[in-house]
Amino acid sequence: MEEWEKIAESFDETRRHAWKECIDFIEGMKGVGIDIACGNGRHLKYMEKKGMAVGIDIAFNMLRVAKKNVKNAILIQADAIRLPFPSNFFDYALFIAALHNIKGRENRIKALKEMRRILKKDGMAMISVWSKWQDRWRRHFMLQALYKWRELGDIYIPWKRGVHAQRFYHLYSLRELKRDVKKAGFKIIKAWSVKKVAKKHADNHFVIVKA
Repeated sequence: MEEWEKIAESFDETRRHAWKECIDFIEGMKGVGIDIACGNGRHLKYMEKKGMAVGIDIAFNMLRVAKKNVKNAILIQADAIRLPFPSNFFDYALFIAALHNIKGRENRIKALKEMRRILKKDGMAMISVWSKWQDRWRRHFMLQALYKWRELGDIYIPWKRGVHAQRFYHLYSLRELKRDVKKAGFKIIKAWSVKKVAKKHADNHFVIVKA
């Protein structure tokens, strides 16, 4: 958590714009929504236009930044694997570029199960993670698979904008992401991969799921 507290301000400078995939998803939703690991609130700005919106993040400094960027969203410091909400409460959820920062598959599945718990029956969610086989890290993970060090996909990635911090990531294949969301009890509605920065191989995976 300390690394995210340290980089909150500089993170905000590089994450000003919401992703189109998320905007399109939000536009199709109504009711009460939650953004799990909301960061600087870039997607909450769209969610709060649709109704009641809640953002949670484990890093308090991220919430301080988010407070400057949103108008009506409720912001709460919380851990994704222990959400402080009643079951069957939210109509929809976002879990964008954050599941991959949770150490250990067991904990990642716990977080997914928590999201499913707080969603109403047939509630929808969008999840995104970084791709294991993207251009930047492809060779690294091929070697990791060959020599079997660490859990395949685990890596520490430095943040170098203004402050230095080592951020944990577990990068996914799309197949692995689909496996984990199914393990958490979700029904997959759509799964796809995109290139956000990479030139050759997809660097982000998305899934839309139903509770």
